[in-house]
Amino acid sequence: MLYRLEEPIYFYLFTTIPILVVIFLVVLWWKKRTQKKFASSDLLTKLAPNYSVFKSALKLLFFILGISFLILALVNPKIGTKLKTVKREGVDIVFALDVSKSMLAEDIAPNRLEKSKQIISKIIDKLGSDRVGIIIYAGNAYPLLPITTDHGAAKMFLQNANPDLVSSQGTAIKEALDLAKTYYNNDDQTNRFLIIISDGEDHQEETKQLAQNISNEGIKVYTIGVGSEKGAPIPMKINGSLIGYKKYKGETVLTKRNSELLKGVANVANGNYIDGNLTDKPVKAIEEIISNAQKTEFETKQFSDYKDQFQWFLAIGLLFLILDVFLLDKKTKWLKKIDLFNEKDT
Repeated sequence: MLYRLEEPIYFYLFTTIPILVVIFLVVLWWKKRTQKKFASSDLLTKLAPNYSVFKSALKLLFFILGISFLILALVNPKIGTKLKTVKREGVDIVFALDVSKSMLAEDIAPNRLEKSKQIISKIIDKLGSDRVGIIIYAGNAYPLLPITTDHGAAKMFLQNANPDLVSSQGTAIKEALDLAKTYYNNDDQTNRFLIIISDGEDHQEETKQLAQNISNEGIKVYTIGVGSEKGAPIPMKINGSLIGYKKYKGETVLTKRNSELLKGVANVANGNYIDGNLTDKPVKAIEEIISNAQKTEFETKQFSDYKDQFQWFLAIGLLFLILDVFLLDKKTKWLKKIDLFNEKDT
């Protein structure tokens, strides 16, 4: 990874910026209200002819930019400066994540997709020097992250996985299996794992046959099922607000977990099926499988030295704060003459 964030927790300080904007608007409203009680707008313009609303807004902008860069200085981004080759031991693990619309069903809190992400993220946390990759699929399969030793990047890409990233909807496990065959970048790797996380709503007959073929190439397939056997409707949301449920011919569609299909895929591919409705169960199961697997030595390039970059953000932040202090609310004389911001009419 070319860069590293030393203290990402300070990103939470950015939540103070909207509060500062609200405070500024409230103070501005209070000033206007108080001024109206004191005198009319025409009289106020005569009493303070050089007051500039634009300058006040510009001061606020400088202040916010200054605070933003100071927050980034606290986060302290670091840039890698020295790339070296290191030898590591591990296995290759590819996660195939179902991002079809049925994974948005909320029979498993918060929903099937988010539960699946939690499982993958916790499994990644348990890994050592193992390499990971991520495939997303629905009606088609797409590479989300190539095989890498950068577990931090894997978790970051994982959070962005959603149904909108896949153009064709459906649950085509076959497509994920097809892509997985070409995903591993080391033919000498003795242990290659494919972990499919899905609700199993797949209706393609050739899925099991393809799983068996991929097993013959030395890839062990494990499946994790999420969702209830009872089923649940598929919510339709706009900007997070529920607007209804998916319907077919006027009837609400119920999506159910197909455990039998997932068990069949795992069985023909020398793997196992794991119930994923409780996060800890699949995490512990996969952790045990990986820890007992034979490790293969491989070479990888990684940055070993990182240089602090906080000083640049600190300098820029202080510059904006200094500009804020020295920028007066009065109109600039040469701007006043050309009336660039039409302030004579305000």
